[in-house]
Amino acid sequence: MSVYAKRGVSADKSEVHAAIKHLDKGLFPGAFCKILPDFATGDADYCALMHADTAGTKTSLAYLYWRETGDLSVWDGIAQDAIVMNVDDMACVGLTTNIALSSTIGRNKHLIPGEIIARLIQATSDFADRMRDLGIDIILAGGETADVGDIVRTADVGYTAYGRMRRDAVIDIAPQVGDVVVGFASAGRATYETDYNSGIGSNGLTGARHDVLHHDYAAKYPETFDPNTEAEYVYAGPARLSDTLDIPGHGPLSLGKLLLSPTRTFLPVLHRMVHELRGQLHGIVHNTGGGQGKASKFLRGTRLVKNRLLPLPPLFSYIDAINDMSQKELYQVYNCGTRLEAYLPAKLADVAIEIAKSYAIDAQVIGEITDGESGVEVHTHGGEVIFYGS
Repeated sequence: MSVYAKRGVSADKSEVHAAIKHLDKGLFPGAFCKILPDFATGDADYCALMHADTAGTKTSLAYLYWRETGDLSVWDGIAQDAIVMNVDDMACVGLTTNIALSSTIGRNKHLIPGEIIARLIQATSDFADRMRDLGIDIILAGGETADVGDIVRTADVGYTAYGRMRRDAVIDIAPQVGDVVVGFASAGRATYETDYNSGIGSNGLTGARHDVLHHDYAAKYPETFDPNTEAEYVYAGPARLSDTLDIPGHGPLSLGKLLLSPTRTFLPVLHRMVHELRGQLHGIVHNTGGGQGKASKFLRGTRLVKNRLLPLPPLFSYIDAINDMSQKELYQVYNCGTRLEAYLPAKLADVAIEIAKSYAIDAQVIGEITDGESGVEVHTHGGEVIFYGS
């Protein structure tokens, strides 16, 4: 059993996928998100998407950081984490604007005061305003905040998103042999971001938190982890939240803030890309749960070879150096610097790359689609070749 699994989490969500395998897969079974008939109007030319997700265990880290520093701003990132896990997934099928968003926040009232709830709600509004300035409409539909301390140790922050689009605009995942794979960087500082982003996103935080942070936090904040986890896997790292990593071009930054970097949204990039390359994109995958192996469950009869990934950001290099994960598990738990990828004809790659770079997001051709066993072949930054089967 992997260390990640011993902490009660799964990178490939095999049990979840087994539980839902018999459910209807919607109008486009191969698409990144489930596509429904347009149940609101019954219009056969349109379809609907409804998507739900949360910030996951990153809220435990935000709680820990807030308790240690008193800095409420970390909760702004948690709101963004949960929002992006919805809207960026929906953008992978071509829905990039006119999205309704509703929040579901569960808290332990004894530990999470009202000022944190207010901060989360304000951050939601601020995110919508920032996207609106970039030509993307997100409509806030309210939500539910519940005091559920009997079942939530600190806080759980989630959103549900809804939108509709024309069926003929849906981007299915159907890469063609000879297509290239364009990868988009998770780290750096985009034009619409206020700070350097480590690229960590919202996946693998249970592993990152316990691999990086010192065991002293276990006794001080027992509410931040599952008491059923074996003690040797709880806060088993060498660092304090205030310890720093040197980030080229940005100086020393605290590990706490690097681990809490908000999940980057690619929505502005995708909003332009799906319009400028309409009908020519053969798939877009958001490398969240499953990391570099995420695409394996969508491939049908083709092999995705990623042999020149974007550079490994400093935080991932640090995590790799201090833990004993295999490279296969590391690249499945974490995005390792490339959190979005698109499949398209080689002649169009420069268009996608230039759109990303106009927002100061690094992008490049990271591989190609070939014949062979269906799945994803990843060439790690250390030179190991890993295969994730479909």
